[in-house]
Amino acid sequence: MNIGQAARRSGLSAKMIRHYEAIGLLAPAARSDSGYRLYQADDLHRLAFIKRSRDLGFSLDEVARLLTLWQDRQRASADVKALAQQHIEALDLRIAELVSLRETLGELVAGCQGDERPDCPILKDLASGGCH
Repeated sequence: MNIGQAARRSGLSAKMIRHYEAIGLLAPAARSDSGYRLYQADDLHRLAFIKRSRDLGFSLDEVARLLTLWQDRQRASADVKALAQQHIEALDLRIAELVSLRETLGELVAGCQGDERPDCPILKDLASGGCH
């Protein structure tokens, strides 16, 4: 199948497929006589793996490691679990950061009168860089 068909079937854009190929997550596609990329079922399976990994928030480096582990039939599942656990810890940290940001913004919104007056604690805080 051509890249457009692979994009539709994988749920990825053609641009992302080319990017994954360029950075080595996907092997270079075979080419037709006219130079068009041609993809096989194995390529779609790999693209589905990459897409699902990215949907779960894994970085491109983590996806590369997961792909290596996936293809290594001698790997220990403990290696995969350790990588996933590290990702959970990074997600927990990011969640804590987002909760803190939400709380700060909520305090700013609560302190804003939201009326016709020009005084705005939200803009004042942004202008101060958060320093009071």
